[in-house]
Amino acid sequence: MNDLIALSSIEPWLAIGAMAVLGLLVGSFLNVVIHRLPLMMERAWRAECCSLLELNGASGEPDPEINLVQPRSRCPTCKAQIAGYDNIPIISYLVLGGKCRHCRAPIAVRYPLVEAASALTAGYAAWHFGFADGAFTAQSMLRAGAATVLGWYLVVLALIDFDTRLLPDSLTQPLLWLGLLAGFYGLFAPDLGSAVLGAVFGYLSLWSVYWLFKLVTGKEGMGYGDFKLLAALGAWFGWQSLPVLILLSSAVGAVIGIGLLVTGIIKRTEPIPFGPYLAIAGLAALYWRDPLAALFGPGRLL
Repeated sequence: MNDLIALSSIEPWLAIGAMAVLGLLVGSFLNVVIHRLPLMMERAWRAECCSLLELNGASGEPDPEINLVQPRSRCPTCKAQIAGYDNIPIISYLVLGGKCRHCRAPIAVRYPLVEAASALTAGYAAWHFGFADGAFTAQSMLRAGAATVLGWYLVVLALIDFDTRLLPDSLTQPLLWLGLLAGFYGLFAPDLGSAVLGAVFGYLSLWSVYWLFKLVTGKEGMGYGDFKLLAALGAWFGWQSLPVLILLSSAVGAVIGIGLLVTGIIKRTEPIPFGPYLAIAGLAALYWRDPLAALFGPGRLL
């Protein structure tokens, strides 16, 4: 550990570059999670419904098994299996010109963008928490690693929610526990007590808004996944961060939501997911704590 810290202190860009490369590799896996996890959830729900109704999957052939590892990635158009040399993050996309090698169908630009976002998240975390202050310690290394994991989680949650209006418990609950663990070591929240209260008040704040909106309008304004995501962010940053997180996510949501409506990307009758805006607010709070505190209120709110 001491040798690694000493090496990183001498060659900061080596450590930052290594983290960015790691982010590229992880980004390829994040694309798999974003695409497959909702499918896995849907199949699990269908199986549970069949079991409850005692259908036993009698209506047609059973779905092929799918998880985060199997089957190998395939082109959604021609179903050709993607070779390893065509699955190199960003590079393969550029070499292939953004098209499938076999059928020349276009490959969604989201894939390299997610890989780039994953790399930037990891590299920037290494710089911001490891080298921006000119010191690289065991504590700063822990903070950089934790910030990287949080950033990867938020990228995945934001895109899954945007696509499906779902924030899976299999992601939000581990994120909350990781936040409490980070609070135990004082990485971002002042202490464990602040992290626990952040989780409790984070959940209850949006839960209260949900029920108030439903009592007044008779409609559901958001999903339970939003409560759990804010609870997780409250665990990571402490209860002091909640006013800023709520105000910032609401402001970002208003601006982006209006833009999506004006451009026709979404229709007025479509529900607008709140998870991506919470994720953006969480990333902003992670890296720009003091400016946000100065902007949204007196003193150090975060």
